[in-house]
Amino acid sequence: MTSSRDHWSEDAACRSADPDELFADSIGQNRAKAVCAGCTVRTECLVEALDNRIGWGVWGGMTERERRALLRRRPNVVSWRQVLESARREQGQPRAS
Repeated sequence: MTSSRDHWSEDAACRSADPDELFADSIGQNRAKAVCAGCTVRTECLVEALDNRIGWGVWGGMTERERRALLRRRPNVVSWRQVLESARREQGQPRAS
């Protein structure tokens, strides 16, 4: 889906959610991840969090702990967008935007 909006976050499923829900403790994180499940800009959100090493909240369906583990496993990644787009192509999923 291509949007005429200026930034991916304008199309995010969480744009009207309570920020406290997206930056919840470990128990509330599953609810935040559920918001991400059907989001059309999930990949863009996750790329933003990984590229910028955002340390708090659920971004692109991943908690901060999950993102830290991924960053540790793949310390030499230059472009997370490229990695995630490649993985999506391998799984046969359509491009979000």
